[in-house]
Amino acid sequence: MIRAPWLRIVVFAASALLFCAAAWADGETAPARDAKQPVDDAYTAKIKKYTTQPFFTSPLVDYLPASKNVPTPEAVLGDVAGAPGILPYAEDVYKYMRLLEKASPRVKVFSIGKTEEGREMIAVAVSSPENLKNLEENRARLAKLADPRTIKLDDDEADRIVAQAVPVYYITGTIHSPETGAPTALMELAYRLAVDESPYIREIRDGMITLITPVVEVDGRDRMVDIYHWHLSHPKDFYPPLIYWGKYVAHDNNRDAMGVTLKLTENVLNTYVGQKAQVLHDLHESVPYLYDNTAGDGPFNAWVDPILTDEWEMIGWRNVSDMTKFGMPGVFTHGVFDTWSPGYLMFIAAMHNGISRLYETFGNGGADTLPRTLDAEEYSRTWYRQNPPLPKVLWSQRDNNNYEETGLLTSLHYFNENKRLFLKNFYLKAKRSITKPAAEGPAAYVFPADDPRSSSQVELLRVLQKQAVEVSRATSAFTVTLPAKKPAKGKKDKDTKDAKEKDTPPAPTTREFPAGSYIVRMDQPYSRIADALLDYQYWSPDDPQKTPYDDTGWTFGELFGVQVTRVTDPKVLDVPMEKIKDIHAPAGVSAEGTIYAINNNAEPTLATLRYKLHDATIEAAEEPFESAGKKFTRGSFLIRNATRAQLNDAISDLGLQATPVSAMPSVKTHPVRAARVAFVHTWLSTQAEGWWRIALDNLGVPYDYISTQTLSKTADLSAKYDVILFPPVGFFSSPTAIINGYSTAWGNPLPWKNTAETPNLVGKNDSTDDMRPGLGWEGVANLQTFVAKGGVLLTATDTSRFALSIGLADGVSVGNGQRMKIVGSVVGTRLVDAASPIAYGYDEKLSAYCDNGPIFSLSSVSGARGGRRLGNESHTRPTGRGTMDDPDFTIGRPGVEVPEEPKSEIWENPLLTDEQLHNNFRVIPPANRARVIFRYADSKELLISGLVEGGDEIAQHAAVIDVPTGSGHVILFSINPVYRGETRGTYSLVLNTILNFDNLNAGRKLAEK
Repeated sequence: MIRAPWLRIVVFAASALLFCAAAWADGETAPARDAKQPVDDAYTAKIKKYTTQPFFTSPLVDYLPASKNVPTPEAVLGDVAGAPGILPYAEDVYKYMRLLEKASPRVKVFSIGKTEEGREMIAVAVSSPENLKNLEENRARLAKLADPRTIKLDDDEADRIVAQAVPVYYITGTIHSPETGAPTALMELAYRLAVDESPYIREIRDGMITLITPVVEVDGRDRMVDIYHWHLSHPKDFYPPLIYWGKYVAHDNNRDAMGVTLKLTENVLNTYVGQKAQVLHDLHESVPYLYDNTAGDGPFNAWVDPILTDEWEMIGWRNVSDMTKFGMPGVFTHGVFDTWSPGYLMFIAAMHNGISRLYETFGNGGADTLPRTLDAEEYSRTWYRQNPPLPKVLWSQRDNNNYEETGLLTSLHYFNENKRLFLKNFYLKAKRSITKPAAEGPAAYVFPADDPRSSSQVELLRVLQKQAVEVSRATSAFTVTLPAKKPAKGKKDKDTKDAKEKDTPPAPTTREFPAGSYIVRMDQPYSRIADALLDYQYWSPDDPQKTPYDDTGWTFGELFGVQVTRVTDPKVLDVPMEKIKDIHAPAGVSAEGTIYAINNNAEPTLATLRYKLHDATIEAAEEPFESAGKKFTRGSFLIRNATRAQLNDAISDLGLQATPVSAMPSVKTHPVRAARVAFVHTWLSTQAEGWWRIALDNLGVPYDYISTQTLSKTADLSAKYDVILFPPVGFFSSPTAIINGYSTAWGNPLPWKNTAETPNLVGKNDSTDDMRPGLGWEGVANLQTFVAKGGVLLTATDTSRFALSIGLADGVSVGNGQRMKIVGSVVGTRLVDAASPIAYGYDEKLSAYCDNGPIFSLSSVSGARGGRRLGNESHTRPTGRGTMDDPDFTIGRPGVEVPEEPKSEIWENPLLTDEQLHNNFRVIPPANRARVIFRYADSKELLISGLVEGGDEIAQHAAVIDVPTGSGHVILFSINPVYRGETRGTYSLVLNTILNFDNLNAGRKLAEK
């Protein structure tokens, strides 16, 4: 029997409503309005009008209770929440929340901090007047559960507190600015929680505190609203994409929960930890219709408590169950999102003994009502999505708001019904964190006081302190026992005389740490986040999850380039130590002098110093030297024309120590000048380069921020700049896209500029009349001229590919791995040329971030593609007489000696034979050949943390290259040296290039041929 589509919809909706009527017949509070409370009929009629199908709503949100005193969202929006054509600015959302606070004793608004551009972030608490009146008293109770040391880990006392405490459920919205629906949903949710007198809502209000940050990325929200307003004013035109969200970072703002580099992360983290919340529930919009990835796919993060993983399943599946009972299609959990990386905003809760939650609902990227057609994989039925979305629908912002609010209200109610369980779990997770040393270990992590990179050490410790981790300092030297290192697999003991000795397991070792060493104890409430950041990660190539959602490795000690020791010996906890709040690296000038030396240990703050001391004369030593009883490394600063007071003032907060020397050392030196830096971005994506900008800004390294369009219009770049930084582009990063930009053959200009209808677009970034044009061939020519005249162009990953594609670095070719799979991992590199200024301060081994970086191969012949060798090359002789080491012979003539073939390492410029050199004008002179600074480690030593599969394809290949071009240099990075505030250990590869821009050939040794 064939039914008309409209009849199928009616039958579907009717059956859903009948099911809902009986679904809560077991004694639970039914999700239904209070018949005694009046309904705002006009508002309710608009809810119905803007909801495109009756099954896209629920009994919780298909009406709005009326209030004589409390304004509805319509008071600010001019229409209901989710109305078409209405997208409020953050300040409008805040205005409404403060109207609620003024009108109702059930609402309280807090300011929680500012963004990088100075906009306010808020949190809104909604609960009963009594709960809000006793906020501080309740927070004191929750603090005892959050830190069970305060009650001596007494379970009985914890039970008494659990019986009295009111839990806090923290909801955050719109961290991703193009996902626009959450603010209006949260405005209306706050109203419902404050006004609705139905038993279902009243139980939530009386039993818990709902905390709401309606807009997390405030800067990006206002820009997105600007774009939407532009779209409404030009309905027939294409509107510009949201190229900037916050001042620095776009989509990656939801990957900052480890490094806490952005203000929005810091503000939410401080609010969550400060309010002692139990849940952090973050709202996103990219999946139809509601994907609750609270219970994601594997692998789960190795450092979360199993109690939490149980809570994920309990809450996630119950959420699906409740909304399925309402007849709402397209609600599911599990999915394919792995829960490995702790970088997401929601993971603040997971790493601080709470419950992390995240919704993906279905947004339209604005407030238009649009027909939406799904892909088959989105509407297909699978085991975790038994009631999938429809293949094609008309979808509105109101539909989206209905799903968001319904999901949140059912979650809040379920959490309240089981709050004693979740509060007890909150306590138990904290207790288990404190007892971690005796349970699974380790006991502590130790940062030695004699680490030469004290400034970077302090920066890492400050990251831990931002995470509310306690840091202590040893007041005396101490010794700990370290586990024995297992022998490498495959190596056999040469001495087989004593079988018993051979079978004896290796003995543990000891290590002594000096007084002043930092100790991060694991017997503290937030030990898990410290453990997760400082430990190593391993993602097996055989893991069933073949598509990791984000980075697989992030070991912070390695990425910061500092020494961190994992200690399992419980005696470390008995070491005399003091807890410290303000951490500072040793700094200052030891005595009066006219020449001062500062050791170069690849500390990024050396660049800060150069730009601070504008008038001082600074030179870099090209060789190690000794003076004043101290040893100084290559690249050490020698400072003149600065008084002790000036220098002391400049370095006091930089973690640098200056030593007066009686005279300039006898080694060769060169000037360290304050380079004029241009920082280039495209209008394709600013996702990756924002992390570079925030690093330079934090270090005080000035630059001009220009686009590829500006490059194309500036013929003489060398008149203005010494160094051009072209960081990774990220999305849409092919050489063709960088040159051509978006097509101008059709469509309309896409402006990014401040106007009356778009007053927030530019902020503190860049502007253009039309985003579409790219670098163009004029820009390519300008870059070529800049380098030829002596400029330095620094590129990384995709922009290195671009530089090679336009012929800016002869003798280097690039390829892709065919089996290689390196997904956001920490890899090992090896120093090749310690005399290069780019390598100043670095040791032989360096850990770096790599995400399937380009595979560089070198050639000594212009225009030739370097041969990419996979792993170790075979050097066996051809088939013939004798052994492998014997020469072959030819019958009837005397044997001749075979000339030895030139051999070179994978990362080196290949040596040429006399035959290749004869009259070959394409041979690149030795002075113009690529200079490899760092290479990737051998395949067996390549993986430090994360996932490396097929690593032999990139092993031993060049990782950092300096290519002389004309009178200038092109610097190529296969690694990404500046990433998410996590890679401070490789920052100085970039900064050394800037500081030594006009002396990059220092220390270079040329090949004989």
